[in-house]
Order: sequence, then structure tokens, then C-alpha cells
Amino acid sequence: MFDTLRAALASAGVYDRIVLLPGVYEEQSEIILKVPVEIVGQGKLGDVALLVSIDQHCPTTRLCNVVFMPAWFTPVVYKTTSGHVQFDNCNFENGQLQIHAPGTCQVKFCTFNQSSIHFHSVALGVLENCEFTGSENASVTIEGIPSSERNWACKHLTTLAKSHCVLQASDPTLCNVLKRGGWGGPPARNVRTCKIVVGGDQSNLLPASKTQLVLEKAGEKEAEVNGRLYTAKEGEAMTLETDSSDSELSTSSENEEDDRSMYKLSYRAHGLSHMLAHVIHSRPQTNGLTALQRDLELKTLQQELQRDKEAQSLASSLQGCLIRKCLFRDGKGGVFVCSQGRAKLEGSIFRELTYAVRCIQNSKIIMLKNDIHHCKASGIFLRLAAGGLIADNNIHSNCEAGVDIRKGANPLILCNKIHSGLRSGIVVLGNGKGIIRSNQIYGNKEAGIYILYNGNPIVSGNHIFQGLAAGIAVNENGKGQIIENVIRENQWGGADIRRGGDPVLRSNLICCGYSDGVVVGERGKGLIEGNTIYGNKGCGVWIMSSSLPHITNNRIGHNSIYGVAVFCRKDDANDYLANQGGNENFNDEGEAASWENDLDSEDERFTSRRPISVALVESNSINHNGAAGLYVKSSEALNVIANAIHANHDSGVAVFQSSQLTRLANNSISCNSLGGVLVESEARVELRGNGIYDNSSHGITSKGDGVIVENDIVGNRGCGLQLLQTADMKVTKNRIQSFWDYGIVMLDQTKGLVQENLIFQGRSKKTILQQVSNAEDCIVQNNKLLTCKSKSDVAWTLENPPARPHIEGSSRGTSTATNSQKVTTMSTRIAARMDGGCHNNGSIFCTIL
Repeated sequence: MFDTLRAALASAGVYDRIVLLPGVYEEQSEIILKVPVEIVGQGKLGDVALLVSIDQHCPTTRLCNVVFMPAWFTPVVYKTTSGHVQFDNCNFENGQLQIHAPGTCQVKFCTFNQSSIHFHSVALGVLENCEFTGSENASVTIEGIPSSERNWACKHLTTLAKSHCVLQASDPTLCNVLKRGGWGGPPARNVRTCKIVVGGDQSNLLPASKTQLVLEKAGEKEAEVNGRLYTAKEGEAMTLETDSSDSELSTSSENEEDDRSMYKLSYRAHGLSHMLAHVIHSRPQTNGLTALQRDLELKTLQQELQRDKEAQSLASSLQGCLIRKCLFRDGKGGVFVCSQGRAKLEGSIFRELTYAVRCIQNSKIIMLKNDIHHCKASGIFLRLAAGGLIADNNIHSNCEAGVDIRKGANPLILCNKIHSGLRSGIVVLGNGKGIIRSNQIYGNKEAGIYILYNGNPIVSGNHIFQGLAAGIAVNENGKGQIIENVIRENQWGGADIRRGGDPVLRSNLICCGYSDGVVVGERGKGLIEGNTIYGNKGCGVWIMSSSLPHITNNRIGHNSIYGVAVFCRKDDANDYLANQGGNENFNDEGEAASWENDLDSEDERFTSRRPISVALVESNSINHNGAAGLYVKSSEALNVIANAIHANHDSGVAVFQSSQLTRLANNSISCNSLGGVLVESEARVELRGNGIYDNSSHGITSKGDGVIVENDIVGNRGCGLQLLQTADMKVTKNRIQSFWDYGIVMLDQTKGLVQENLIFQGRSKKTILQQVSNAEDCIVQNNKLLTCKSKSDVAWTLENPPARPHIEGSSRGTSTATNSQKVTTMSTRIAARMDGGCHNNGSIFCTIL
């Protein structure tokens, strides 16, 4: 029997067991532990308390069933610099545990109350089933590169860690994921859901409701409409019976059809007919929606690890500190990794902290299957070239971002659920990078992913849905590659780009949103290519005229307002940013907001993009939208080239204001519910090389200024071309036919030049009507009229040149990735009408504000 611990240790032999009877043992100076022993407290945990500071200088020690409290002279209760120490079922109160390389440790079933562990360049330390509460700083700090010098215990700890690993390798090249624990689904809210884009474990998502019914009805509609598709006599055009204004010609009488056959001009085989084939001529596919769902299905972690060797290597790596099945709660910080440290966190819970994990200074962290929630700031911070793997975690209900990436950090973020945050799901800024893939990001109060201040991540294969703001927001010179994501049912724009934001937005499905599909706001840029933008309550694409986007090869259909809208009115961007994440704590922990000064240091990922100096809308299919296909009320120049604008529920193109030139070239504008093109007074336009066919009112109505050159204006229900009020147009070298009305009409105070046009006679025998106030200001000369005398005459054709538009190779704009074609081909014929009226004041989110 000994009175003090120091006396017992002085008499102990190698590997002796020292049993401490219930009581409090206090030492007035540091104890040097020179021989390997086992120290065990007798009785229940709490019966034995040590107020000591122990410095281990022996190969190994085990301590069990003891409460550690700091001595009066130091907060450090235990330290080892070379040997291995094991703690079982101990409590640490207000103290520090320090492990220095080449020392190692294993801590199991211990409680740390306002206490912490510091690892300094440790090769391997293991914490299992421990609880950390009330920390004033980080509960666990891992600092420094793991030492190459290893003690005897490293091999034992490695074997132990791998035997219980969350991911176990069944063979050297394949990582299989163990059975997932259920994190539960999104909160049950009265929102539209979209089963078409739900992948992975559907039990974790809401059941399909309104949107699912819309899509099912759309499939039925597709089958019904295509079932009535028939071919007329050989050489005549296909017609389609539908309530979507695809063609009104099928409703004409038999006598009218006979007359039309005499005057018929064939124009279907033009340069954009291949784009219309997806809209009009495709037969229903019974497996269409199933195939679309399969193409957009979320990949599991197992699938991601199988295809990504880097992720597989990270998931199986084991260096520094392993923290498994621990609880961190009610304190400031959970785990802090710095100075090239390495840590691996598995199956742990972080709750009610200021932050869960902070990783900086070229450190790496691997996080698998953790639960991180209700943090007062962001859940996970990565800074200063930090990296690693964050996979299969449940990150929710945090006051700031779920994951915050900046200052060159470049993590791999896979297969997480990031939801219900009070701000954004993921924030990338200040030269932050990262690969963000196959995550479910939903129900966040602000943007699902927010990219700004030269943030430049790769965002692919995620499902971003049911957010209370934008799905993805790119602001303040943010960049990024946003590829093959499903962005649905968000309250604001599916993607929102403004204030120098310049991303690549490619091959995404952006659908069923409560506002616009894509918003390009003030000073927004970006390449928006190959997306399917479908069924949104607002516009398909909403553009501010001060922006400079390149919008190409998208399928923009069945949106409740305009397909594409361009406005000059400035929305209240400050209010927007405040709600979108502008007040987010981007200066946490005293960091300076100096991201603008770091812009030049970012590598350039987009050098292959074609530079543009004017906003460009080209090679898009814009169809079945609730208002005009393209609406322009702009103060800047705009180029609209090689688009198929079809079957929209208003005019194909409506230019209400264009103080700079709006150029429409080589477009197919057909089967719209009103006219093909409407140009209001004082608008400036150039229409060149367009095919304007089968619209339900006039082909072109203009009250503005500009030129109309080399267009084919055929088969429209009203006049071919109307010039009204104070129009001042040069109309030359067009081919025009109206079956029911005049080819060209000039009224009121119209000015201009109408010459060298070819006018095909229609049934009405009307050609040109000129009733202007001053004939000298409106010159009509050298126009050619073709008349048809009998049915036996040779059928008219548009030849030399053939029917417009003319597109080189008839395949312009088909360079979009193969995966985007899988998305768009099956979705463009979904013909359900979305409810909601036409807003006259631009983007829906302005109305919300």
C-alpha cells in the first residue's frame, strides 16, 4: 500500500498494475513515467480522481476508470513524446492531453468536459466512442505532417483501425460501402416534388406529388399528340393536331386544303428542321421517362469510389488521427486540423457547436458518415489549400453554410446530404475550388451552392432541390463548372448569375422551379449550354441587358412565362444578395475580406470558350412556353442566332424595347399562338435569314426601325409582313406568302424601302397594300409576284436558295456533351401546360421582393 501515486510508481516494476482506491490523488509537481505500467481506478467511474501532470517516457502505458483534472501549475494532465498510451473509460475535466510524435495513443469510451487533445505530427492516434462537451476552443487539434518515425504501436493501431473501418475493401481495387444508416429525408413540407430526378435511395425523399402528376400527364400527352401525327400526300408537310399551337393548318376545311395544295410552298427541310424533329416528329417512347430518371440518378458512394481512384485512395488512407463514433457537442469547436495535418473522421456526431471541423494550411481531412448539425457558424471550414474527402455525411440545420470552402482549398465532396441550413448549403469563395459531386442539397434557406469572389469549383451530378432561394448562385466574379446536375423546385432561379459571375452551366436539368429557370442579372456572364430548362413557374431564362451571357444549345420549354426574356430594368440586386447570402459570415475568425486582391492568382479553366462582346442566344430550342418564346425590352445590343422558336403561347419573338440593335438571324420561328415576330415602336432590329412559318397571326409586325432582309415568311394566318404606325424599315430580298391575307401591308406613317422581294400569291390573291400618309417616304419597287393559274401547274418550292434558315452543315450547335442529349431528347416533348399567368415586369423573384 502506498499513500501517493508518485510513491507507487517509484516502486513499480515493468508492466505492473497499480490499483487506485477511491479518493483524490494530487501531486504538486510533474510525474515522470519511466516504466510501462497499467493504472486502474477501483470502483465506479468518478470514485478515483487524479490532479496530476504526467509525462510519459516509457514505451507503453494503460490508464483505466480514472478522472483526470489539471494540477495547479499546468493545464496539461498527460503528455507523451515517444511511447504509446491507452485510455479506457476515463474522464478528463478542464485539462489537456498532448501526444507528440513518435508517440501514439488510443482513447476509448472517455469523456472530455471542457478538455482537449492535441496531436503534434503523430503518425497515428485513435479516438473511439468518446464524448467531447463544452470546449472553449477545438476539442481535438491535429497539427503537423504525420511523422515517418513510428513506434511499436503503429502497426497494431493500423490493424485495429482497418478492422472496424466504415469502408472495407473487398479486393485491392474496389471499395464497397457498408450498409448505410438512415439519416431521414427532407422535412415534410407542402412543396412540389419531381420524381423524374430522384436518384439513389428514394426512401430518403418526399413522395412524388404535383410535379410527378405533371410529368405523368406529360407522358400521356406526348403519346396522345404523337398518336395523331400523320403524313399528308407525298411531298406535303406533316401536320399535327394539338391544342399547343403546333399547327393550326390541320383545322381547315377540305376545300381549303384543296386550294392550299395548289398554292403550297414546301419549307420543312430547312437548316433547323433537326431541332424541330425533337419537338414535333418524335414518336412516343414508353421508356422515355424511365430512361431520363436513370440518366439523372444520383450515384452512390460505392459507385463514386469505383470510378474515382483518387477518392478511393483517400477513403482508404489512414494517417494522423482517426476519430470514430465520437460525440462533439455544446462547445466552440470540434476538430481543428492545421499545418499539413491529417485526420479521418468516421461515424461521429457534431452538434450545437460553433463549428464542427476546421481544416487549414495544406492539411487533409477524410470525413465519412458523420452527422453535423445545429452549428452556430458553418459546419465544415476548409482554408489555405486544405483538401481531402467529405463523403456520405448528413450536414443539416447549421446557422451558416454547411460547407465553407475558400483561400485555395480544394476538397472532394461526394454523396452528402446537405440540407435545412439557415443560409447556403455550400459556399465557395476567395479562390476556393473543390469537386462537388453526387450530393443531395435541399431545403436550405439560401442558395444550395453559392459561388463568389473567384470561387471556381466543379459541380456535377448533384440534386439541388426545394431550396428557399436559388439552386446555384454565382456572384461577385465567381466561376465554376456546373455540369449535369438536377436543379428543381427552388423558390428563386434554378441558377442565378450576376455581378461578374462567369460560370459554365452545361447539361443540367433545371425544372419545376417556382421562379425562373436561369437568371442572368446585372453584369452576369457565363456559358449556358446544353441544359434542359423545363416547367418553371417564371421564365426559362431571364436576362438583364447589362449582362453578357452566351446561351446556346439549350432546350427551353413549357415554362409558365417567357422562354427567354431580356430586360433593361435593374432589379434590386442589394436586396437579392442580402437574402441570397450577402450577409453570410465571410469574415469568420477575423479573416479579412480581401478576395478581390487574389483574383489574378486563380488558374484559368475556360480558355477554350469563344469570347463574345454582345449577349448571344444561339442554337436553342424554345418551345411551348406560356408567353412569347423570346421577349426583349432591352437597352443593350443582343444577338439571337439559329434558334428554333416554336409553339409558344404568344408571339414567337416580341421586341418591345431595343435602343441598341437586336439582331435576329437564321432562326426558325414557327407555329406560335400569335405572330412570328412583333417589333414595337422605337425598337431597332435586324431580321436576316430567318424562316417564319405557320404562326397563328402575322408573320412579322413592325412599328420600329431596322432591316428585314432575306427571310422566308410563309404560311402564317395573317399578313406576311405588316409595317404600322411610325415604322421605318428596309425590306429587301424576302420570300413572302400569305394564304389568307396580304403579303405586305404598309399603313399609317410608315417609312422605308420595300424592294426586290418575291411574293407568292395566296388564295386571297392579295399581294401588297400601301396606305401611308406620305408615299414619298415609303418606296415600293422591283418586287416580284408569282401567281398560280391552275392545279396542273408545277408545285411551288423554296429553292435557290432552299428554305431558310440556312445553317452550315445543318448541325451547328450540336457539340453539347452526349449526356445532355440524353436529358434533352426525352424531355422536350413533355407537353404539359404549367399553370400561372404572364408577368409584365420581368423575373418572378422581383415580384417576391
